[in-house]
Amino acid sequence: MAHIVVLGAGLGGSIMAYELADEISSGDKITVITKDPKYHFVPSNPWVAVGWRDRKSISTDLAPTYKRKGIDFKPVAAEKVFPEENRIRLIDGTDVSYDYLVIATGPDLAFDEIEGLGPDGFTQSICHVDHAEDAHKAFEEFCKNPAPIIVGAVQGASCYGPAYEFLFQLDTELRKRKIRDKVPMTFVTAEPYIGHLGLDGVGDTKGLLESEMREHHIKWMTSTKVKKVEKGKMTVEQINDDGSSKGEVDLPFGYSMMLPAFRGIPAVSGIEGLSNPRGFTIVDKHQQNPKFKNIFAVGVCVAIPPTGPTPVPCGVPKTGFMIESMVTATAKNIGQILRGQEPGHEGTWNAFCLADFGTKGVAFVAQPQIPPRNVNWSSHGRWVHTAKVAFEKYFMAKVKRGKSETFYEKAALNAMGIEKLKAVRKS
Repeated sequence: MAHIVVLGAGLGGSIMAYELADEISSGDKITVITKDPKYHFVPSNPWVAVGWRDRKSISTDLAPTYKRKGIDFKPVAAEKVFPEENRIRLIDGTDVSYDYLVIATGPDLAFDEIEGLGPDGFTQSICHVDHAEDAHKAFEEFCKNPAPIIVGAVQGASCYGPAYEFLFQLDTELRKRKIRDKVPMTFVTAEPYIGHLGLDGVGDTKGLLESEMREHHIKWMTSTKVKKVEKGKMTVEQINDDGSSKGEVDLPFGYSMMLPAFRGIPAVSGIEGLSNPRGFTIVDKHQQNPKFKNIFAVGVCVAIPPTGPTPVPCGVPKTGFMIESMVTATAKNIGQILRGQEPGHEGTWNAFCLADFGTKGVAFVAQPQIPPRNVNWSSHGRWVHTAKVAFEKYFMAKVKRGKSETFYEKAALNAMGIEKLKAVRKS
């Protein structure tokens, strides 16, 4: 009998347990350990921050579904993983032993790396539903006294899509309230150009997103480091392509949301052979750690090198499409090991994103995620908003029902299919 522990129950961890359940035998056991008993659909956090969703509509209680599937559930945060001993110490002082471990913790949010950044400082966040709720409260107060807005992602960030989404959703909401004319908006990003997304662009994301910004009277600053944030003021430094500084500038704001850099959570950081210097878990093409062969990892916690050098450090995003492929490969590889075979499955590591801007949006598909690619496609239109709303519904249903089918790949293919259909109709 094998005991498999899944550490984390976010987008990757929650479905990891379901897919594992399809691979193990009746004598094997699955335990999910996570700090939060409820699953929150993180891609909907920007909607929460502008008041288009609430916590209840994007959350579900994991315990009943896991119980129905015969999966043990411990909603207690991990304090430290001891890979040499095959055990995890939880913050309540108890230990959990494992035969196989899947790390799916998501990131630690590195707000502390920049003075004044984050919910404990002077900027908002949409990385967690708690942050998104606070961001909405702050936005409601802001609307009573409109002022400049700054949105973006700091140096070392690796998730840019939500920043673009929130930027345009704020624009849409301000127009609805008829106060957009009182709010200058600036997008500040570590990316070397608009639409880089940590992926060196996908299709024409540069042209599409720049066009949207011009259309909505939004200024931008690229290759930009955030030096510090004070109340109502952000000090930034733009960097030239050769690494030299263009100088520092103080940007005034009445409201700001800046995505932070990510790193691995403390429980899995600083372990030689398991994590890299940023605390991300090292894996091979089978999602398996090279040193500790009974440890796998999926999702944002996985170490991935950048697409290439940039004037300001940019990480690589781990999109839902990529995460689902990691999950499927990991479940099948553990199943093979349990049956005495060598692991043979690899994640496709493709990228698919639906970036909703409130009434329309931008979609892209990158296969593989890191260039050069076999598919390098992007598009825009009102259909993206509709597709994002539908996808939220379908994925939440998947988590609630305990299903293991892949939605992201289907959604990507359907998105490209819609565009092909439109082209045929036009001709």
